[in-house]
Amino acid sequence: MKKVKMGLIGFGNIGTGLLRNLKNNKEIIEERCGCEIELTKIADKDITTLRNVDYDKNMLTDDVYKVINDPEIKIVIELIGGLEPARTFVAESLKKGKHVVTANKAMLANFGKELFDLAKENNALLLFEGSVGGGIPIIRGLQQGICANNIKSIKGILNGTCNYILTKMTEEGSSFNSVLKEAQEKGFAEPDPTYDIEGYDSAHKIAILASLAFGQEIKYDDVFVNGIAGIQNTEISFAKELGYVIKLLAIAKNHNDEVEVRVHPTLIPQDNMLASVSGVNNGILVEGDMVGETMFYGRGAGQDPTSSAIISDIMAIAQSIVEGGCHKDTRLLNLSDIKKIRPIDELESSYYLRFIVIDRPRVMARISSILGDQNISIECCIQKGRNIGDYVPLILTTHTTKEKAIQDAIKEIGKLDIVKEKPFLLRVEE
Repeated sequence: MKKVKMGLIGFGNIGTGLLRNLKNNKEIIEERCGCEIELTKIADKDITTLRNVDYDKNMLTDDVYKVINDPEIKIVIELIGGLEPARTFVAESLKKGKHVVTANKAMLANFGKELFDLAKENNALLLFEGSVGGGIPIIRGLQQGICANNIKSIKGILNGTCNYILTKMTEEGSSFNSVLKEAQEKGFAEPDPTYDIEGYDSAHKIAILASLAFGQEIKYDDVFVNGIAGIQNTEISFAKELGYVIKLLAIAKNHNDEVEVRVHPTLIPQDNMLASVSGVNNGILVEGDMVGETMFYGRGAGQDPTSSAIISDIMAIAQSIVEGGCHKDTRLLNLSDIKKIRPIDELESSYYLRFIVIDRPRVMARISSILGDQNISIECCIQKGRNIGDYVPLILTTHTTKEKAIQDAIKEIGKLDIVKEKPFLLRVEE
C-alpha cells in the first residue's frame, strides 16, 4: 500500500483532536482512501507542553519550515488560525507544490481567492471543509452534491456560542449576561467572547460559502455584521408572541449576480427549519433552482466534528495522489474578478421595532406619521402596561420596506421627546 506523508502546523486543541482521531480510525481511513497516511512532523511554537494524545515527541519542531521544506511531506495541515503567519505558511507550502488542508475561516475569508489561484498555479489542492460548520459537510455538499444548481440563497446558524445563548434565553427566560457566563463556564464561549457574539465568526463563514455559491470573491469586509449583545428578554418574549424565534443568521442571496451578504440577529417563523436548531448545533439552509431547499445540520465546532471534516479532506487528497485527479473538490473555486455586492441600504425586508415611549395619548400617531413619511406600512403593534416608570415598550412590525427607509425613520423617531432610548431594530426573514 502506498504511503502519503503529512506535516501538521499547529498542535493546539484541534490539532490534538486530529491526531487522536487519525490514530483511532486509522484502519477505516486507509481502507477507504486506498493508501497509508502517516503524520511525520508537527510544528508548533510550544513543543514542551504535553498534549492529551499519544504521540512521538521526536515529531515535534518549533521550526515551521522543517514541515514546509521537507520533500517527503506531500500534505500540509494548517491549524494555527488567524491571518498571519498562517497565510504565509499556506502560500509557501502551495508554492512548493504541496497540498494544503486548513480549517482557517479568517484566512480564507480575507485571502481565499489569492490562495486558491496559487494552488491552481502550482497544481496543488487547497481544501477547507473544516472552516465552516465543524463536521457538517457543507463545503463538499456545495462542491459536489448540489453543484449543478444555481444557488439562490444560503441561510445559516453558523456559530454555536450564539445559538446556545439564544436557545437558553428562549427556553428558560435567562438573561443574556447569565447565559453568556454559563456558556463560558461550560467551554462553549471564550473568555473574551467578542469574536462570536458580535457576529465576526459567522461573517467569515458566510463569506466563504457565498464565494463558493455565487462564484465571486466575497471577503469578510463585504459582509454586513450585527451581533447579539443587544438582545434582551423583551425581544425573546415578544418574538414568541408574534410567532417567531430569534436566531443569529448568516444570510447570502443572489439577485441576478448582485450578492447580498449579511449577519445579524433575525426573527424567523417558529415553523422554519432553522428555528428548531438548538444549543451549540449549526444549521445551514441552501436553496438551489433544481433541488429547492436543502438542510445541513450538525455539530458546528469541537475537536471531533472538526477532525471529521479535516480528515475527509486529507483522504480526498491522499486518494488523488494515489489515483490522480481531485477536480470534484475544486469545482466552485474559479472565482470571478468581478464582484457585485448589494449595499445594505438596498436590503428589502420586514422589521421588528422596539421603542421605549412615554405613556400618553398621540404617541403612536407621531411615530406612525414618521414611518408613513418613509412609506413604511405597519403590520402589527403591541403595547402593554407600564413597567418602566411612566414609559412602556411599544413593539411594531412592518411590511416589507427598504433598509434605508427604516433607518431614516428610526433616526427621526429617536429624536422625539416621547422616546426614552435609542430605538431597537431586528430584521425578519420569512
